[in-house]
Amino acid sequence: MDQKTDQVHTSQQILDIAQRLVQTRGFNAFSYADIASELKVSKASLHYHFASKAELGIKLIERYEAGMERALHEIDASGGGAATKLRRYVNIYLSVLADERMCLCGMLAAEYVTLPKAMQTALDSFFALNERWLAAILEDGRTGGTLQFKGKASEAADYVIGSLEGSMMMARSHGGTERFDAASRRLLAEFGI
Repeated sequence: MDQKTDQVHTSQQILDIAQRLVQTRGFNAFSYADIASELKVSKASLHYHFASKAELGIKLIERYEAGMERALHEIDASGGGAATKLRRYVNIYLSVLADERMCLCGMLAAEYVTLPKAMQTALDSFFALNERWLAAILEDGRTGGTLQFKGKASEAADYVIGSLEGSMMMARSHGGTERFDAASRRLLAEFGI
């Protein structure tokens, strides 16, 4: 492995560990020492890849948003109507919870006021992406008669995201996915699915 490839590999390992730590503990509950210990490297070597924890946090959010954007494109490309797409969106959250993790950005949103401004901005971008996509799907479903809801599609999209994030927290506090399953079925039923 050449030096550049090795550096990229190490950066990815750092991001992978940091993502797991955020999704299981929260951003403020881990340090570079935790990552260094797991990777068996010095904290100084972590600073070589990510000069600050805030920089690491921004990269985490950007990477997570890029993954979500790919998942949304896959949902669109897989076909099916708005109801099917909404079910698939819910399943993204379920798969994260089934892996005994929380949504990275949901965890960060809980710590929003303590995050650096640049991380807050990146976090807002993640949720805006989800809201735009969901609003378009919901409006398409309402227009096509496959989804029912009152009010603005953007408000309904916010409701979906908030419900899923909250349901993840409740399910986590009770262990397992049963509460999330029940809540998501109720959520989908509210849209006529």
